[in-house]
Amino acid sequence: MIELTLYGRTYCHLCDDMKNALEPLQRRFSFVLHEVDVDSDPALEDRFGEWVPVLMTGGPNALPDDARELCHYFLDVPVVQAWLAAQAAPAAPQKEPRETP
Repeated sequence: MIELTLYGRTYCHLCDDMKNALEPLQRRFSFVLHEVDVDSDPALEDRFGEWVPVLMTGGPNALPDDARELCHYFLDVPVVQAWLAAQAAPAAPQKEPRETP
């Protein structure tokens, strides 16, 4: 399951714009979009406050090393689309090791 997290806040027109811009990609790639209000947690407000909206890979509980920022302020469609396509692509088949006589 592909997950993205949108960090934003209430009454943020850029946050609303990014969420709306994600809808066509969500229909195409069928990912789960989590929305987190940064004002609900002082640590999140400190981390993302001036940068919202911020779109991150993974769910809201992803560890910092497991999450990556895809964009902030505005949706970077080529970057997000490329990341989603990479996640949706089937894994390359693994070659079986050859047995040596």
